Amino acid sequence: MKFFKAVLTVILTIGLVYALNRPWGPVPALGPFLSPFTGFWQNGEKIYEPNEEIVLKLDSLREEVIIRFDDIGVPHIFAKNDFDLFYAQGYLTAKDRLWQMDIQTRAASGRLSEILGPATLEMDKNSRRLGMAYGAEVNIKIALSDPKSREALLGYSAGVNAFISQLSPKDYPVEYKLLGYKPELWKPINTMYMLEQMTLTLAGRSNDLNMSNVLKKYGNEVIKDLFPDYPMLQESPIIPVGTAWDFKPLPIPDDKHSESKDSVLLNEFSKPEMKPEGIGSNNWAISAEKSITGYPILANDPHLELTLPSIWYQVQLHSPDVNVYGVSLPGIPSVIIGFNQNVAWGVTNVDADVYDRYKITFKDTSQSSYWYDNQWKPARKREELIYIKGKAEPYREQVTYTHHGPVTKYNDELTGSVYLATKWIGHEPGNSFLTFYELNKAKDYDDYRNALAKYVGPAQNFVFADNGKNIAMTVNGKLPLKRKDQGKFLLDGSSPDDDWKGWIPADQNPFVKNPTRGFVSSANQSSTDPSYPYYINWIFAPAERGIRINERLEKMNSANADSLRILQNDNYNVLARTILPKLLSILETTPLNSTYKAAQQVLTEWNYQNSPEKIAPSIFEEWLPALRNAVWNDEFDSSEAPLAFPSRDRLLYMILKQPDAKWFDNVKTPKKETLADITISSFKAAVDTLNARHGAMSPSWQWSEVKDTEIRHLSRSLKPFNAPHLKLGGGTGIVNAITKRNGPSWRMVVELGPTPKAYGIFPGGQSGNPGSPYYLNLLEKWEKGELNELVYLSSPDQQNKRLTSRVILKKK
Repeated sequence: MKFFKAVLTVILTIGLVYALNRPWGPVPALGPFLSPFTGFWQNGEKIYEPNEEIVLKLDSLREEVIIRFDDIGVPHIFAKNDFDLFYAQGYLTAKDRLWQMDIQTRAASGRLSEILGPATLEMDKNSRRLGMAYGAEVNIKIALSDPKSREALLGYSAGVNAFISQLSPKDYPVEYKLLGYKPELWKPINTMYMLEQMTLTLAGRSNDLNMSNVLKKYGNEVIKDLFPDYPMLQESPIIPVGTAWDFKPLPIPDDKHSESKDSVLLNEFSKPEMKPEGIGSNNWAISAEKSITGYPILANDPHLELTLPSIWYQVQLHSPDVNVYGVSLPGIPSVIIGFNQNVAWGVTNVDADVYDRYKITFKDTSQSSYWYDNQWKPARKREELIYIKGKAEPYREQVTYTHHGPVTKYNDELTGSVYLATKWIGHEPGNSFLTFYELNKAKDYDDYRNALAKYVGPAQNFVFADNGKNIAMTVNGKLPLKRKDQGKFLLDGSSPDDDWKGWIPADQNPFVKNPTRGFVSSANQSSTDPSYPYYINWIFAPAERGIRINERLEKMNSANADSLRILQNDNYNVLARTILPKLLSILETTPLNSTYKAAQQVLTEWNYQNSPEKIAPSIFEEWLPALRNAVWNDEFDSSEAPLAFPSRDRLLYMILKQPDAKWFDNVKTPKKETLADITISSFKAAVDTLNARHGAMSPSWQWSEVKDTEIRHLSRSLKPFNAPHLKLGGGTGIVNAITKRNGPSWRMVVELGPTPKAYGIFPGGQSGNPGSPYYLNLLEKWEKGELNELVYLSSPDQQNKRLTSRVILKKK
């Protein structure tokens, strides 16, 4: 019996060792992960010690580099040349964010399936079909042909690889251990993939198909009525009304080829491509006259997905001709948003119409030629190989390219195969990196304007301030020259009239310098009023954030950095101020039970602040979407084909100015509903929803609980690596634009002057390692709306009580 137990124990042990040291489908081998010698136990990190000095000898360095760390883990890099500067930036970013760089590069290049298996094959196919690899390839050729960007890319790549090359399996970031693969060396093209990924996030969607379906179903009159090209009720454009367009515009393409032709598609796509809620940003700068310091003050808070690790990485870069501090994007050399001793800048998304789709007619199923300009034009093919974990052979797909761009085939149950080509700014050759490289070194307004001229996309509103007491805003990017509304609907791939006709000259992009009102600002709203001669897009973000920012800045005097920080955290709900009095006046016309009456009373007493402890914003933010759906669902929520919904501004205008509009009637019921009917029914539905989800009205209805903001690990599935529950206000359309999963990914305020003073924070920390003390160390202050003063050094030996360890990099 003892012998049998001993044999059984040995067999079980061998079996367990075998099981733990091999992958099981998508589950990686757990043995290496659990090993005390190579597993997650080795991923703990310690805090940087004061006065600690470490010397590292590394390959490829040209001269000595000194790095000072501060108390929140930010590196301050002092190098003697550009190559070493970006080498050190690459090395340190990889040290803190290697897996983040890897996974985002794989997502952009369509290589997730190599590590995650068949579950991500569709994502990889979509990346390849969109031509993201093609875009990266054409851009890397240009970047490597320029000596400045070549030096930066090669230095950065060498630094990343110096870090990777010294890793042993026990040192791999924990995500590699969980997924059972190892880091691969970084290539310069990976930086281009990162830029493609950001372009996809900010300029990688269109509602042209949905609009085409509306056009076919309802015709031009409804399009003109419900989908105007400029807000009908309220707007506060980025470039102030009355700004002179001091240039002679290029001829605008003729509007002879209108999309009103009945050649659009109806039943092809299962759902509309909606822009993710909360993807947007704020930036502004106030003049020296409004500032207590006598110099301009600039602020920026880009609203993106809130993730761990953060999208951004803080760094200071110092060499003989640059001393810049700000945030970089892991995988991209230089500072993207920041300041130096002379200037400061920030960005928000323009949402330009730079993603158009064309209906393509092929000669036959070989897709070797397509009909264009009354003749067959040859197409070209690109074979995409997608390697899949656990599969011996890669997935192969031939992607066809027309002169418009890559083609995707859709199978429609009514019309058969449909082919759509994508014309996208992500395919356009250029070297946007140089814009940030030159902004990092800029000394004045002229440097700023020269740097912007090199930018391709995604189009951004670049706010600027300098020590010459200039402030400026430029709606910037390589913007296609198109006729009005070209791209509002699906385009005809056979007609030269539907091609992009060149580019708006960079110096004719909308901009304003030192406006008389004493400030510039942007919040993703309309770029200009309708007087601007060129077409940028027909629809932008709702105006409420921009309206509130401009109201506050208009009244601001003797302001300091804290004045701008407070505005970044502003929770005032302009949408509620605009529409709620009207809706409440309608509620007063009908009797309500005690539950509804209590909710009505809360709204009546509300001060329009989306504060975390308030219950009113929970009711309002549930009510408005319910009201919107009650108005539009019967006509625009189609099971046959996705239809675009009219904008929020158009709905507000109709409620306030057109209360008898036919659209308030639900055509699916025999009764003729009125504005009062749907207002009351949607209010009751909203209160019922809150009751069903959160119980009777109580603290569980507080806005922070209902909104339930999440900051998740990039994996989306490793919940122990997520942030704890947060008590936050704000919301979509609020200056403090925190939604469930998006919000201010970096808040920065810069006081210009002889010695700039700057403040900033992002939610999380410098490190992507959950075992690091710098993984979540900034979260609590960010949650409170506070900012850290940024340590801005002029030399590596400068004294500052917040400095900790020193690292010296030397050539091996």
